[in-house]
Amino acid sequence: MRSPVTLVTGAGGEIGHGLIAHLHASGRPLVTIDIAPLPPALARCVVREFTGSITDPVLLERVLAQFEVDLVFHLAALLSTRSEFTPVSAHQVNVDGTLHLLEFAQRQGESHGRPVVFVYPSSIAVYGLPDAATRARAAGVREDEWNAPQTMYGCNKLYCEHLGRYYSRHYKQLTAEGTPRIDFRCLRFPGLISAETTPAGGTSDYAPEMLHAAASGVLYACFVRPDTCIPLMVMPDAIAALVQLAAAPRRALTTTAYNTMAFNPTAQEIADAVARAFPGASISWVLDAKRQRILDSWPAAVDDTPARREWGFSPAYDFARAFDAYLVPRIRARAQRAAS
Repeated sequence: MRSPVTLVTGAGGEIGHGLIAHLHASGRPLVTIDIAPLPPALARCVVREFTGSITDPVLLERVLAQFEVDLVFHLAALLSTRSEFTPVSAHQVNVDGTLHLLEFAQRQGESHGRPVVFVYPSSIAVYGLPDAATRARAAGVREDEWNAPQTMYGCNKLYCEHLGRYYSRHYKQLTAEGTPRIDFRCLRFPGLISAETTPAGGTSDYAPEMLHAAASGVLYACFVRPDTCIPLMVMPDAIAALVQLAAAPRRALTTTAYNTMAFNPTAQEIADAVARAFPGASISWVLDAKRQRILDSWPAAVDDTPARREWGFSPAYDFARAFDAYLVPRIRARAQRAAS
């Protein structure tokens, strides 16, 4: 008999660390996939870890043969900055890997006769506003507006949102056996800031990079303009949102993709907060015009009303509390442990 489990891909990444700890505490049996072995503390939280790529169909066959998966958190991805340097690899991981996993989930659902809930973290990178004037007028961008991404990562994420909707609503619609067995739920994240892991190559990582550098006493050259403003969220709220969306009654959900955000300070406001918390912080401004152009194509704010109304999204951390109660104390403690 196969065992019912939750599958987490990309388990060793920034989101995976917090999500696995949360799911393990709830008693949920976990199986993970990552291209590298998990750190020992995470590995102890799972019943089985598979080391390999989600683009490997043989690996997915092994999971299918051994476990009954009824919930998937698909976190594996190449992030935005790296994807611009390796667009073909980004497509292989972000799109082909997602397609393989959707097929895997469909087969799981067919096997055990009920839909597999498939939770997919998307990104603010799916948006592409054409110029500063348009961006200034776009007070709170809705899910169906300005979907013209300017990065490979954004293109990948938007296309996979469409794939998920197809697999959950229209799968093989012209065939007799075409019954969808996937309940696809997508959450569009803003820039995420974690106190527990170091940034991993996101275009919005200027915020966590500032903090981690200041805590370590390292000079930080910020690659954006001081007036740069995009939506942000801290990792505990991101984890809570994923779990909330996964648990929401299907009947309450009217769409497959939901915006989320918690606060949207300027880069200068972030630098000021960092300087107050770490008086010795040394932050300079060295503009990377290409990365700035990408950030300027993203909205300064999104409309997350559907997420709040339909499944209770309500971030616990505003900008001040994010710094005072989560980021500063944890990053300071982390830096002290590393220095000792």
